[in-house]
Amino acid sequence: MELQAQEGHTFIYLGEGIMKQVLPAAKTKRYGRLKKYFQMFFLPLFVSLFVATTGGNVFATEGGGGAYPNGAEDFMAGAVPPPGTYFLDYLTYYKADKFKVGSSISSPFDLKVTANVFRFLHVTKHQILGGFWGVQVFVPILNVDVTVPGRSQSKTGVGDIIVDPFILSWHWKNFHLVTGLDIYIPTGSFDKNDLANLGRNYWTFEPVIGATFISDGGFEVSGKFMYDFNTKNDDTEYKSGQEFHFDYTIAQKFGDWSVGLGGYYYKQTTADKLNDIKVAPDGFKGQVFAFGPQVKYNYKNMSFILKYQTETSVENRPEGDKFWFKFVYAF
Repeated sequence: MELQAQEGHTFIYLGEGIMKQVLPAAKTKRYGRLKKYFQMFFLPLFVSLFVATTGGNVFATEGGGGAYPNGAEDFMAGAVPPPGTYFLDYLTYYKADKFKVGSSISSPFDLKVTANVFRFLHVTKHQILGGFWGVQVFVPILNVDVTVPGRSQSKTGVGDIIVDPFILSWHWKNFHLVTGLDIYIPTGSFDKNDLANLGRNYWTFEPVIGATFISDGGFEVSGKFMYDFNTKNDDTEYKSGQEFHFDYTIAQKFGDWSVGLGGYYYKQTTADKLNDIKVAPDGFKGQVFAFGPQVKYNYKNMSFILKYQTETSVENRPEGDKFWFKFVYAF
């Protein structure tokens, strides 16, 4: 399957985000597949990555984390495949043994989250403003295990489902761009008296912009930028603040392999509110920066990605490490 970019450059796609750029020197031989994990979301996905709200306790955005699982996207984050149907699977494990209140470590705390997120992407042949229109859905299956002094709880089930009805993507010779609006639906179970919850019990609307630059020699810089607007949790009267965050990748391609450094940055921009009153002392605004190695291997119509990310500069959130395995399949 081939797609002509706006500047006449040809791309051959093999999977969701599996896209191989036909370099100028190889125009006569169109074999390339520059596999890319179309990025828009997942990712987002096991939506309650740091969930764990304790009855009346509040941790930077309710539960100490946002709806989006930071770090989900990586290689070719700004490139979406051509018209067709694609399947992506995200398997991740997150472990944190400390919770930062401000920049100080709080009382003993242990959080383990294992998630498998099924993502289905369909890109149509219809174009709007020159960009291909696509839609997607994420279905997360979670196991959340939380321990605090004197209490422990574990839950397994479906988390908050994510949909995006309006993805637009553009392609040029060495640059790719995608926009979308991920909508987090509160489908996961939630009980304000529980320690571990599978859902957040409120809606999140997340505009997304993804961009990828890849040189003729295979050097890549990619980013997925998001801004979250959260509704109020009616069961707790808690309204999480707005959040800015992005996933990033700097990598080099060697044949079917890509190796690089990636991670994420997260910064809460507005204060949390409880009963319409700002949470003291600073609105419990969270922040975190993470980095780590990542590698991708492309094989036929499939792509495999392994990643490790460690968190630093954490405030009002759990601090831990993440491991990822990502699989992409093009039908």
